Amino acid sequence: MEGYRNASKHIAVLAFPFGTHAVPLLNLIRQLSDACPHTMFSFLSTQQSNNSTFPKNLDKIKPFNVWDGLPVGYSFRGNPHEPVDYFLKAVPGNFMKAIDAVVFETGKPIDFLITDAFYAFGADIADELNIPWVALWTASPRALFVHVDSDIIRHHVGINGPKDKPLHFLPDFSSIRVADLPNGLTSGDIDAPMPALLYKMGVSLSRAAAVATNSYEDLDNTVVNMLKLRFSTFLNVGPFNLASVSSSTVDDSHGTLDWMSKHEAASVVYISFGSVITPPPHELHALCEALEECEFPYLWSLRGSPEKQLPLGFLQKTSSKGKIVPWAPQQKILEHPSVGVFVSHGGWNSVLESINGGVPMICRPFFGDQQLNTRTVEVVWGFGLGLEGGALTKGGAKKALKLILCSQEGKKMREKIRVQKELVCKAVIPNGSSIENFKTLVKLVSNTYHQVD
Repeated sequence: MEGYRNASKHIAVLAFPFGTHAVPLLNLIRQLSDACPHTMFSFLSTQQSNNSTFPKNLDKIKPFNVWDGLPVGYSFRGNPHEPVDYFLKAVPGNFMKAIDAVVFETGKPIDFLITDAFYAFGADIADELNIPWVALWTASPRALFVHVDSDIIRHHVGINGPKDKPLHFLPDFSSIRVADLPNGLTSGDIDAPMPALLYKMGVSLSRAAAVATNSYEDLDNTVVNMLKLRFSTFLNVGPFNLASVSSSTVDDSHGTLDWMSKHEAASVVYISFGSVITPPPHELHALCEALEECEFPYLWSLRGSPEKQLPLGFLQKTSSKGKIVPWAPQQKILEHPSVGVFVSHGGWNSVLESINGGVPMICRPFFGDQQLNTRTVEVVWGFGLGLEGGALTKGGAKKALKLILCSQEGKKMREKIRVQKELVCKAVIPNGSSIENFKTLVKLVSNTYHQVD
């Protein structure tokens, strides 16, 4: 506890322990820790999340566990939403109890609160402790905007109305349809735990001293400017992965980068559907058939056993063309000149990594903001494709792969995403927009920043 005894400031950090939320938040906190001497950060998440995301020996950041809400003897039955629903029933009480325990254990009261933006109750905790609150939104500004303006959207399109209705009443949303919105915003059970949490977030975020996001100024200008009108301080401080990836720390134990180097520029199909979900068996089989018939070289990061999940004989038939690994250094792979297309679930971290690498995308979305990201990548930014019918079929996958790898249209997509790659690189150099926004955040956290009316 020596770090706490010597610290001039104690910041509590409340993480959302599912999907790819805790890692970007921890990345931001590590950057803040480097920039804020004499400050201790207490990082509160579930034990499982802390065990999987926390590296050893972070001097000024200490993990603390909060109750995950699971009943005694609970066993996971395969539904990824079930643990989330249990957890949401435990908040904010589990965090309040953990904060009290942290203060007791460290002997230091909390001076500042940073939370995942999902936690609207951050506003109430901050008010109760009489401290500032900063919220971090880990997804895209566009996805944040639809939650902030959910009342307006519901007013115009209703609940469970026509899916093909465009959101033309919002600036720069005319090509986005009701079907592209996250489930629970205008369709499905809007009172389910997750939609209810996001609705409360949209209402409460304006109470934050600042809202930070894992994005950069030039990616979605119109939407970013609208968000700046909604919040007292809105700061694009990303992408965090550019600041956190270093070549000296890359684990490439499966030899993926060497394998990539044996292929021509922009020729390899890189496939990864993230850490949370795997497409159903018939879609995996359809993708395998498309890869086999197209004969493009492919690198596939696939959790679990390929022999059990993929069609009989596929591995043998494509052994000279493909490589399947249980894990891959995704950012480094996408930066490799051999990659021609990224087949993904359309999660926000994957979109940012695709931009960082200058690689067009084929997206097969599953839940959350992934459908909105997919539609935005395809029709707003123009550097990727969704799949016909929204799912992987042999015909749809072949068509999308050939379009991006073999056509003029694919070359145009590559040019568009390379423009974004240049813009994102400018954002994270000294005096770049993300760096300047981060400095504003550091001043706010350090209590030397005074908001101008």
